[in-house]
Amino acid sequence: MAVRHRLIRTSPDNVWAVLADGTRYAEWVVGTSDSYPVHGEWPRLGAAIRYEIRLGPLAVHNETVVRFCDEGRELGLEAQAGPFGSARIAIEVRPWGEDSLVFIDEHPLSGIGGRLHNMALEAALQIRHRAMLKRLADICECMPRLGRAATPQPVP
Repeated sequence: MAVRHRLIRTSPDNVWAVLADGTRYAEWVVGTSDSYPVHGEWPRLGAAIRYEIRLGPLAVHNETVVRFCDEGRELGLEAQAGPFGSARIAIEVRPWGEDSLVFIDEHPLSGIGGRLHNMALEAALQIRHRAMLKRLADICECMPRLGRAATPQPVP
């Protein structure tokens, strides 16, 4: 499975503020050029955002639906990409001292992506996730720090 994590030097509340804004996904999700809510209140269960993928003059619109939400901590999404199928995406935000440890786990569910899932696809997802987490960090680390005092971490 394509699981990647990154330490983001800001509070979990800052990270969650970006994740909870469906209009900001195109800012950090690699491959998207626009995103906007289409129904429900993002990121509540069943809410959806529509996103756009541009390949030159060609634009493809698809949806991402919230399948699970533990507000402030975990977001489970299903990205639907028409004939290419769908993917399960889990994003987890953990406090790490005053900062955040963010995990992204993505796995194809159906369609071409599901049928052709192999090590090459996993490698491509790892590269994409590295870029996504960097973009997310760049956005979150520029925000004024939100949230509560740091949660102490156990000493190893």
